[in-house]
Amino acid sequence: MTGTETSVLREMRWWDIDSVLELERDLFPEDAWSRGMFWSELAHSRGPGATRRYVVAEEDGRIVGYAGLTTSGAESDSDGGGAPAADVQTITVTRDHWGTGLGSRLLTELLRAATAFECTEVLLECRIDNVRAQKLYERFGFETIGVRRGYYQPGNVDALVMRLTDPSTSVNPANPGNGVQGTETHG
Repeated sequence: MTGTETSVLREMRWWDIDSVLELERDLFPEDAWSRGMFWSELAHSRGPGATRRYVVAEEDGRIVGYAGLTTSGAESDSDGGGAPAADVQTITVTRDHWGTGLGSRLLTELLRAATAFECTEVLLECRIDNVRAQKLYERFGFETIGVRRGYYQPGNVDALVMRLTDPSTSVNPANPGNGVQGTETHG
């Protein structure tokens, strides 16, 4: 069994970056994130001022997936600037875990984090040629609201902009409790 049954979700930490980079380069050779990008994201994922949530899926000591979310607007909310929004930065699952439900578990955790951050909507960009991911997002209630031409470089691939309103009402019905290990979203 793989994916849903045996993978453990936990908070991503700095010592996971090398394994995550290997997976990133394997699955996204043209537009892989850099080490610095991951360090920067993780720097904002802990403590009372946290604005990020990154998790990894680990199975038998191997990283088999990861996902991350960022929030904006939380500070301005107390000033009357509106409720915060979240943006799914990445969701990645190894090829041998495609179709196992692991992507749904990772997305469920990101939506829980968005709810904990009190976000009223979640946005994301999805490669226009990534039908598998589009179907996952649609199952969770995301709707296409636009297209960003040439968003993914250097391949000049368009991105669908997708939005989910009220992430607190969208949970993975197949696995409502995923048991993520690690610190709470804000600490």
